[in-house]
Amino acid sequence: MGAKAKGDVIQPVPAAISDAERRRAPRVLLNLEVDYASEENYLFAYITDISATGIFVRTTSPEQPGTHLNLKFGTLEVEGEVIWVNPYRPGAPDNLHPGMGIRFVGLDDDVRNRLLELIRRFAYLS
Repeated sequence: MGAKAKGDVIQPVPAAISDAERRRAPRVLLNLEVDYASEENYLFAYITDISATGIFVRTTSPEQPGTHLNLKFGTLEVEGEVIWVNPYRPGAPDNLHPGMGIRFVGLDDDVRNRLLELIRRFAYLS
């Protein structure tokens, strides 16, 4: 996941988007606390990358793809779905970033606008 290029404008993204559209969403690197809960777990981790369509959560115990999560970060509370996982492999030299990619689901206009404002603030600070 890459950093946001200077001059990129963050645009609202429709709820149903293709992989190509998702990859065009500018990403902002950060280190932000996130609380997340699924049916079985309530955990705390860090977001290391955010865009208008989702986040990457650094964790050594990622949830399975397809898992729906309640996410709380900054002043936002959103729903997400685990799309992909980089499993934790102790001792593996290529396992620098274990965690899970999470796509936002069911964002209403108010939450989407607050999310975009949060991303703009982090982009401005970086």
